[in-house]
Amino acid sequence: MVLLPKLVLMAVDVLLTNGTVVDHGEQFSGDVAIDGETIAAVGELESQVDAETVIDVSGKVVIPGVVDPHVHIDEVPENRAGTYRAETAAAVLGGVTTIIDFAFQGRDRTLSDDSSTLLDGVEHKRSKADGDAYVDYSFHAVPHREEPETFEEFAAVVDAGVPSFKMFMSTYEVGVSTGFLVEAFEHIAAHDGVAVVHTEDPDVCEALTAKLKREGKSHPRHYPDSRPDYAEAMAAEDAVRMAQEMGVKYYGIHTTSRKAAAVIDQFRTDGSQVRAETCTHYTVLDRSVHEQQLNYPKIAPPLRTPDDIEAMFEYLETGTLSVISTDHSVYHREYKAVEDWWDSPFGANSIQVSLPILHDELVCNRGYSYSFLVEKLCRNPARTFGMPQKGTLEPGTDADIVVLDPETEFTVDSDRTASNAEFSIYEGREGTGAVTDTFVRGQRVVADGELVGEPAGEFLARDPPSWEH
Repeated sequence: MVLLPKLVLMAVDVLLTNGTVVDHGEQFSGDVAIDGETIAAVGELESQVDAETVIDVSGKVVIPGVVDPHVHIDEVPENRAGTYRAETAAAVLGGVTTIIDFAFQGRDRTLSDDSSTLLDGVEHKRSKADGDAYVDYSFHAVPHREEPETFEEFAAVVDAGVPSFKMFMSTYEVGVSTGFLVEAFEHIAAHDGVAVVHTEDPDVCEALTAKLKREGKSHPRHYPDSRPDYAEAMAAEDAVRMAQEMGVKYYGIHTTSRKAAAVIDQFRTDGSQVRAETCTHYTVLDRSVHEQQLNYPKIAPPLRTPDDIEAMFEYLETGTLSVISTDHSVYHREYKAVEDWWDSPFGANSIQVSLPILHDELVCNRGYSYSFLVEKLCRNPARTFGMPQKGTLEPGTDADIVVLDPETEFTVDSDRTASNAEFSIYEGREGTGAVTDTFVRGQRVVADGELVGEPAGEFLARDPPSWEH
């Protein structure tokens, strides 16, 4: 008698079985095994693993957790309502498992604190997130104090795991001059970091804002005229050209217009040093929403035209725009519901509804593949900002996983969000696709569409990323 070797099963904690598994460039019917905080295996696994918990995800799509590299949380206490506990709860309910927030040189977004360093800003933001975040988090450092000592802080910030630096070419109080920007690029390049830039020409925007005020054009429909597409393109032209001269990795944040995207495209050459994002709202909303929603959709740069929406998809297809973020920002209603648009702050929330809306728009309405969705929301932002353990379902990486029901219909209702937001610029929008389950490093934090467990998100120290083509 011949004794056959006994099959040794792999012991794992969780098995997601019978789903449509989607990672970068591939889609198949199969399973995902989770052991501890990592992905143990992917494939047809039922006969190969012994799982403590088996979750049948038949009819559902399994993707990596969304990586959102552009969020604002608890930034200006006097008028922002978002807290880490509330906004990251909204994030996981929307399939987001990793975020990158902003750490300002003045701690919060103000110039009143002129003694704190960039590293103080990082530690200040960590103190707000630690113990309250449902997702893993990192930061972009935001230098705005135009003095040589600022550049001396860069090394310590990179060593602390924050190798990206955000600067504003805009009318914000934290905006910086082009002279400061070019020197900052030089220092960021020396540390192999990433320069993240908000591009709007401040002189043009200030002059047009003043003109509209003189003309009494206070209705929010006029707001986009104060920050036109050519002002965005002008600033992008200056910023990307300087970045190329300094040899720094450049990331254009929240691209909105055909003109600005065309500028970025012409500098990409081999695509290795110049990258850019757009945001959810620039792919589904145009400036006409100001007629009904008044100041609630006031963001900067503004919502554009239907043609600019089409341009976002054209440049997403070519790779000039490689990421879709949310630019999530929460305000109390009272700060938005003012008569004159220039008295309303910039920003809108969307982190809980972004994935469902993009699933509906990209996959259901426009016919893009799930791999395309994963590329723009998961893989590319993770690789761009030095998080190789995120944005993928590869075995050995963090078990950040989202289960999406592609058939469930939704209607956006701001009363049902976990966020502290009191309104949504997508209010009443209908679509198809809903998050049923979210895992963050193996912990199931959303089950059957409901928040479960306690916050267990951790600070993610990043290394400078390698930007190979």
